[in-house]
Amino acid sequence: MVFTAEPMNREDNAMTRNMSNLDRRLRTYLLMPAAAVVGVLVGPGSVASIVLYVIAAVMLATGTVGYCPLYALLRIGGGRQHPSAQ
Repeated sequence: MVFTAEPMNREDNAMTRNMSNLDRRLRTYLLMPAAAVVGVLVGPGSVASIVLYVIAAVMLATGTVGYCPLYALLRIGGGRQHPSAQ
């Protein structure tokens, strides 16, 4: 088997940014800390707090990367157009 290393074009990248800067900032600086604080207030070992921690982690990850898989699935987004939506 021979593998060749070809540089990827920007168009080949399926995970382009599909969130606006406002959406990213809201997720990172408002929703993630709010979910984490409510998770602590509910009780660190309860099921509700674990769910809130997971939501906080997802908000942080999607806000940092700028890509939301749910937006891609529903074909919505505030950033640039998704290549498959054209």
